[in-house]
Amino acid sequence: MTTTTPRLSWQAMTLKLRTPFRISYGVSATRQAFWLRLADDAGWGEAAIPPYYGISDESMIAYWQSIVQRPDPFPDDPADIPAWMGDDGPAPARCALDLALHDRIGRLRDVPLYQLLNLPKPKPLTTAFTLSIDTPEEMARQATAVSHYPIIKLKLGAEGDVARVAAVRAARPDAILCVDANGGWQPDEAVALAQAILPYNLAFIEQPVPKGEIEAMGRVQAAVNIPVVADESVQTLANVEQLAAVGVQGINLKLMKLGGLAAALRIVARAQELGLRLMLGCMMESSIGITAMAHLSGLAEWLDLDAPLLIANDPFNGLQIDAHAQIHLSDLPGIGVVKSQK
Repeated sequence: MTTTTPRLSWQAMTLKLRTPFRISYGVSATRQAFWLRLADDAGWGEAAIPPYYGISDESMIAYWQSIVQRPDPFPDDPADIPAWMGDDGPAPARCALDLALHDRIGRLRDVPLYQLLNLPKPKPLTTAFTLSIDTPEEMARQATAVSHYPIIKLKLGAEGDVARVAAVRAARPDAILCVDANGGWQPDEAVALAQAILPYNLAFIEQPVPKGEIEAMGRVQAAVNIPVVADESVQTLANVEQLAAVGVQGINLKLMKLGGLAAALRIVARAQELGLRLMLGCMMESSIGITAMAHLSGLAEWLDLDAPLLIANDPFNGLQIDAHAQIHLSDLPGIGVVKSQK
């Protein structure tokens, strides 16, 4: 379905994964997303959220339709975007509009997004490459097949997690390994599981327990000598305060769950004040969302922006990921994406 208006338009897009992707919430071969375009191609945005976040397409479309009805002009300064948008609407729908508004202003001023936002110029940093849940043998095989990627993230959250980590470490003794349970460990087992995988030389453990189990996140952090990084538990500024209070060392920021660049930068500022370590992550998104997030890479310690490597039919061209998983941005104005001609 395509809906066109004088002010903006949006269209659903089905992102096809190169291989089925399994995490603790389930397995998927495709992901639904939307692109959003301001009139006259003035700016592009994207909304992409997994089903387990419980946000409906209808609620996002209703939000965009409310924007169509507004008579006031789009803001011409990024500092005015938060007030212009207000606080209502689903986070991914707000993200799409936030990205498009920032893209528009960057294009009008003929500057790339990082420069528009007065951010450090992004350096070529290496993204993690994610292996979804499978048998230990298959995950080891996949890790070997991507021996040119130096950072591997293992999805966990099912029976046999310790064996998975052991198998991949044996297959890739050279790799920087990190693990992400997507909240798949129960609080009463998480400490024991975290301690069981520690001998395999991990960089960090991401979201070991369900998102609402903030105290349990702190208990896991207290039991290990590597960072625990919160992902699903981080959706608001209040969440950041709660996680820091229980001692969690890092957070994974994703534009889609936070509501866009303005919200993400507010959280970055507070996280830096609290001494939290930062990862920039993504959902299964096209190059619109991924490229926008990459403009913030000068602020982060870790990148997990590998969706372009996992999606077979990205309808946009933006950042480039080289053979060693290093991310490179162009100096095109705005976000720096163009619609693919394929």
